[in-house]
Amino acid sequence: MELNPVTEAFLARLREQLPEACFRPVEPRYLEEPRGRFHGRAGAVLAPASVAEVSAIVTEAARARVPVVPYGGGTGLVGGQVMAQGPAPVVLSLERMARIRAVHARENVLIAEAGATLHAVRAAAAEAGRLFPLSLASEGSCRIGGNLATNAGGVNVLRYGNARELCLGLEAVLPDGSVWHGLKRLRKDNTGYDLRDLLIGSEGTLGVITAASLRLFARPEREGAALIVVPTPAAALDLLNLARRRIGEGISAFELIGGTGLEFLAETMPEIRQPFARPPAWSVLIDLGLSGGADPQEALTGLFGEAAEAGLALDGVVAQNEARRQALWLMRESIPLANRRVGAVASHDVSLPLSAIPEFLERAGREIAARADVRINAFGHLGDGNLHYNLFPSPGVRREDLAAQAPGLTRLVHDLVAELGGSFSAEHGVGRLKVAELRRYADPARLAAMRAIKAALDPAGIMNPGAVLG
Repeated sequence: MELNPVTEAFLARLREQLPEACFRPVEPRYLEEPRGRFHGRAGAVLAPASVAEVSAIVTEAARARVPVVPYGGGTGLVGGQVMAQGPAPVVLSLERMARIRAVHARENVLIAEAGATLHAVRAAAAEAGRLFPLSLASEGSCRIGGNLATNAGGVNVLRYGNARELCLGLEAVLPDGSVWHGLKRLRKDNTGYDLRDLLIGSEGTLGVITAASLRLFARPEREGAALIVVPTPAAALDLLNLARRRIGEGISAFELIGGTGLEFLAETMPEIRQPFARPPAWSVLIDLGLSGGADPQEALTGLFGEAAEAGLALDGVVAQNEARRQALWLMRESIPLANRRVGAVASHDVSLPLSAIPEFLERAGREIAARADVRINAFGHLGDGNLHYNLFPSPGVRREDLAAQAPGLTRLVHDLVAELGGSFSAEHGVGRLKVAELRRYADPARLAAMRAIKAALDPAGIMNPGAVLG
């Protein structure tokens, strides 16, 4: 069905229903994504302050067949928040819907509007003596609605799960403008199709999330971290299993760090403290959150001793206080910024069965080296199988000289991931960047079902057209 651009008549109808504060200037920040791969367009930027105002906007858009692009914090890396082609859409920003509506500490539940930043949600939980464990480097700017729309992951998935596992219920405006009042605080609600799970991860193509009921957790009494040098990625997996046996559910994060990332830090951000004079080829950052009087430093020291005896650890540093723990995490979280300063030829966000990771790293590294003069920076959330596998020019080679090879290198990486039973998108989503990959790698029955769901809920195709299904 053909879509129409925003017109003055369309805006006039909305001005009759909405306060002037909803209408925002079309600023560049609404039309860009962090990596600069997509530049969007907009016929209008609207920032409603209530679910009723969101409903009014979507209802008018459905009647006029005007595209709607939901916009959170703009931090997505696959272009889901910008529409570069087609009739000029409404960019619907949730920035004014940022209230923490309620905190039910005894239930371990927090209700937040979609425009609340992740930082604000975590701070509200902390004020109530609880933990909201979703943790992303962009927490000061990303918004909880976008986190849910993309099923965000981050460093704590190993222990607490993705955004999907942290959500109990949603309030959302569906593509016809109707409001789904699903803000339940229930752990069990076995009453048919789960619209919550359908909207989470849909990237704004099935509706606009306006609020969420979120799970909270007890805050660990004591936290600790260690950076352990391992001989190989296979040894890192064995170390993970050893840590699980010794420490159990107290492991909050288990991050694999390749030496190239640490070299990039030394090159571009020398002010970031690194514990080793020479970056090791492979290391693991382990983070613990323990209760019941357990000592994380003692647990990590014991883990390192047993790992060293088994040949799984070559060297290591155990943080002796919270400042040292934060310094280790600053190092890890600065790697993506160092990557941007160096400038990637191709970036990949993939997941694999844990046991397949060593084979993937060996085979991908060998096959890429035979085709291109690049440096590989592999790092990520080893505990849940998520790797960021990025390619950079070797010293003396310009990015421009490798641009023609980038698509073939990405195909090589994604084909190998598929062969090993993995996914080409672990936590960033599909957006507009990976539409072709979804068509190439998705199970045909699943893809057909996704298209049927889209057609049933959004028959006019107004919700974020071009994203996910293209």
